[in-house]
Amino acid sequence: MNKFIITVILSTVFISGCALLEKGARELLGTSTSSVEASRPEAIKQIFNFDFDTCYEKSLVSLKDINTFLFAKDKKNKMIAVFVSEQDTTPVGVFFKVIDADNTQVEVSSPSTYARDLIGLRLFAKLTMYLNPIEENSTAPQQ
Repeated sequence: MNKFIITVILSTVFISGCALLEKGARELLGTSTSSVEASRPEAIKQIFNFDFDTCYEKSLVSLKDINTFLFAKDKKNKMIAVFVSEQDTTPVGVFFKVIDADNTQVEVSSPSTYARDLIGLRLFAKLTMYLNPIEENSTAPQQ
């Protein structure tokens, strides 16, 4: 009887593939993206004048600059997942939606509205700076 149960369990694992094991391991390690995916309907969103590849790469750099801790990225599925910081493991998801060849919508979600707004607004500000860089040698009159 025990051999039968073990055979059924092993067969189930082989049939379902490694994805089931990987998902379970991610849940145990706290690196699952399911909570940020579930929070996506409440995401904050902004459209940027970048093609998808540029937006994705600039977002990765920006998230590093604002001291988040990257725990998952999946360019094929247009997603980046970070923790607020190394100390604060509140998950935040960044999702990308291609609007057209030159515009990409960035969605930031989290089970925590505070984390969503904190990271989202910081990320949006960094991405906006890439579009509208502040010139150091501005000819604007000083007040």
